[in-house]
Amino acid sequence: MAFETLTVEIEEGIGRLTLNQPDKLNPLGTNTLQEIVEATGWFDERDAHVVVISGEGRAFSSGFDLREFINGNPEGTNGPAVGKQMADAIENMRAVAIAAVHGHCVGGGVVLVGACDLRVAATNTVFSIPEVDLGIPLAWGGIPRLVREIGPAMTRELVMTCRPFNAEEAKSIGFVNRVVASEDLEEETLKLAKAIKKRPQSVIQTTKKQVQSAAEDLASTQKEWVGEILISVAGLDQEAKESAQKYLRKRQ
Repeated sequence: MAFETLTVEIEEGIGRLTLNQPDKLNPLGTNTLQEIVEATGWFDERDAHVVVISGEGRAFSSGFDLREFINGNPEGTNGPAVGKQMADAIENMRAVAIAAVHGHCVGGGVVLVGACDLRVAATNTVFSIPEVDLGIPLAWGGIPRLVREIGPAMTRELVMTCRPFNAEEAKSIGFVNRVVASEDLEEETLKLAKAIKKRPQSVIQTTKKQVQSAAEDLASTQKEWVGEILISVAGLDQEAKESAQKYLRKRQ
């Protein structure tokens, strides 16, 4: 299936979804978010057992496309709802989603990784969540997903301070399953995918649903529509606007 901003393929039950705008560090603009949703349906139709999600080039993803932010449309034409649709689609895909992360993984990219069932990070990975510096709260279901994986205290620290954290710290706090050498990322992720694929798929599906149900009880994403309201409110706050302008000037 042809997409503008990503590539998809499947071979022997193992799918690959690759963010494919390496010259722009694979931003998650509105179009890309919608294409990811479509891609999950494509994999479901082809009975993929496992889908490996990665980024082409020197970064996994630079997060939400700041070109849309600079142009005065900070969350795209459909608002933050399209980001949540993306994360929900990854989480609810029948296949087990494995994130293979390298280089920079920023903001919305962290939410995408957090929506995956398993995560493998290269040693050169640097995560960051700069939304507060942009004058907006973390949306897309990012807060409850982080709380599930790393707990409330670490979620507060990383989101409120916007400080970067590396692959080893991500593993120590429970955000990634494994850290591997950069040159081994593809091989190790494929090894993990094959290990899952050779197990009884009915039991794999049951296990995925059991964990999803338990995670939803722990920290539900169902009220994330509140995030849309909070982003709108933040857009009216002068201090938040000034913070966003400062961050964008620095990035430019």
